[in-house]
Amino acid sequence: MTELSFNSTHMIKDGKPWFPTMGELHYSRYPKEYWKEALFKMKAGGIQIVSSYVIWIHHEEIKGEYDFSGNRDLRYFLECCKECGIYMFLRIGPWCHAEVRNGGFPDWLKSSGINIRTNDKRYLDEVRKYYAEIYKHAKGHFLKDGGAVIGVQIENEFGHCGGLSGEEGELHMKTLYEAAREIGFDVPIYTATGWGGAVTGGLLPVMGGYCEAPWDQRTTEIEPSGNYIFTYERNDHNIGSDYGIGEGITFDPTKFPYFTAELGGGLQITHHRRPVAYAEDIGAMSLAKMGSGCNLLGYYMYHGGTNPKGRLTTLQESRESDYLNDLPEMSYDFRAPIREYGQISDIFKELKLLTMFLDDFGSGLCEMPAYIPKSNPIQPTNLSDLRTSVRHNGESGYLFVNNYQRRYKMAEHLSAMLSAKINGKTISFPKTDIKNRDYCFFPLNMKIKNAVLKSALATPLCKINEDAFVFYTDREPQYCFESECDAKIITLSKAEAKNAYRITLDKQYLIISEDAVVTENDGVYIYLQSNSEIKIYPEPAKAPKGHNKTATVGDFTVWAPEKQLPTVFCSFGMLEKSDGYTSFEINIAYKGEADDCFLNVDYDGDMAKLYLNDEQIGDSFYTGAGWEIGLKQFEFPEKLRADIYPLDEEADVFLEKRPEFIDGRACRINSIIVYSEKKIRIF
Repeated sequence: MTELSFNSTHMIKDGKPWFPTMGELHYSRYPKEYWKEALFKMKAGGIQIVSSYVIWIHHEEIKGEYDFSGNRDLRYFLECCKECGIYMFLRIGPWCHAEVRNGGFPDWLKSSGINIRTNDKRYLDEVRKYYAEIYKHAKGHFLKDGGAVIGVQIENEFGHCGGLSGEEGELHMKTLYEAAREIGFDVPIYTATGWGGAVTGGLLPVMGGYCEAPWDQRTTEIEPSGNYIFTYERNDHNIGSDYGIGEGITFDPTKFPYFTAELGGGLQITHHRRPVAYAEDIGAMSLAKMGSGCNLLGYYMYHGGTNPKGRLTTLQESRESDYLNDLPEMSYDFRAPIREYGQISDIFKELKLLTMFLDDFGSGLCEMPAYIPKSNPIQPTNLSDLRTSVRHNGESGYLFVNNYQRRYKMAEHLSAMLSAKINGKTISFPKTDIKNRDYCFFPLNMKIKNAVLKSALATPLCKINEDAFVFYTDREPQYCFESECDAKIITLSKAEAKNAYRITLDKQYLIISEDAVVTENDGVYIYLQSNSEIKIYPEPAKAPKGHNKTATVGDFTVWAPEKQLPTVFCSFGMLEKSDGYTSFEINIAYKGEADDCFLNVDYDGDMAKLYLNDEQIGDSFYTGAGWEIGLKQFEFPEKLRADIYPLDEEADVFLEKRPEFIDGRACRINSIIVYSEKKIRIF
């Protein structure tokens, strides 16, 4: 049986350092029939641990009437995790936030007169009942039983967003932990969120970081995020409330490893503030955390979803339910790496650059502390000085460089002379240009089979069969070996690396594909959307199914798909116009059998609602980045209705891209692009 533990710096798996990546997927916000597909996609992105809240209001909206059926079937979700070969981290609350109504508390609890999130015995009794109900469905699925569950998070942001602080808060966290243990939760790792003054009760603190703050009540451009700085500071000062540097931590960071559970994989917009997260925003932030000494990258969210329909109310966070923000009633897309309807995004590909590296080299990185130069800028408002960090173990390591600050222009450093010291010896790199928006890390004395790569202006991606080492860069790589290298070195562009997937058949292969390559228990699949060629190294003994070999380019064989994608046609027209909203009819015609279809709706307005046979099935707040809708979940409808609500030119809303206003209003559909997806088994 696998053994897991942690020390003051990193996780330990079967006696060896382990640098895992974790991604959040809320099972109760995604259709049960697609859970396995979602988990295999997450694994293809390099995720080794899936985390999920068990959201109280989703399971006991009416007091005493527990619902663990359908999309709320926790036991089946845990079975899927085990079958798909992915570890699981249960976040059992009782309060979770998660942009849910009442932070996840049922209305009956909130209105009961009980002092919630306190040491009130009546409250603790209700929590124990809920914990016991969760345990009924999790029993037998813990690691000790051969199951997938390796960890439990107690509460969320306790003492930061509500709850108690100080000794009372610490007592409360310990009481919840002891209750969970008494009920039967038995896992190697228990955690608590640690940012913003939260109390942890002695549990392993996990941190967060977002590239923007949609919950910020301002509707103006906000200051640069500190999450793009290399720093020993673990706190994100934008989550919920502001603390100065060195403030807001209630635990001793020297006693605990630096893990994140809420590194934003995207952003869930609010009605008043609608920033758009892009791949570079998340990639540069993740690199800054790695360069700062983080040894577990946990993303919230990694997979988007849709709020379930409540029996009594809608279930989103809203001002009507005494919260600061209004959220979409249904959509929990989050612009996550895998989005609301299972779409693979560019963020997924961006983060895969790091997860592939960590899969091969993370164990060594775990034992490399961060050394941040004293000259390094510590304020994100410093847009002039180059930001660097080094992680090394006294012999080898990596030099991290970040010249990216979301929404701000950084000074360029042309012909920069990068260098790093390891045990007093300086390793210098050839001159190179560090331009605005550049972020990267380079090897230092990297062992490659029997050789040592002293330096290179290229970033390691992965190994193939232990004898080929893959790097990527968009600059001249300039590999500097101390002696002759007996390994094969493959250099990709960053675009190629983002499209790279490693699969294992009789041996390891590297596939470069614009479409997602996903390994499932019965084979390897491509989610074909582009009809593009794929490249494979080394050449496989058998051709990928449904593909013909067309060429050999360098180290790769090139294969083209035999069949074209199914065709989908879409048209739309106005149905009705009023002061409140404008209705549009969307007609879809399918030619051929697709496995999924997506509508990309370019609309201008405040928000949109989607209907199938007069039942609302989706919604969107306008951001200027489009509204994407998956049709598989709705059994490929031929007709939909979209109601577009107007946005007034004077509306107090933060938008990074404003629509065109006509007579002071925006309310229209500009275009709809439709594309299909075919899932093809290639091996």
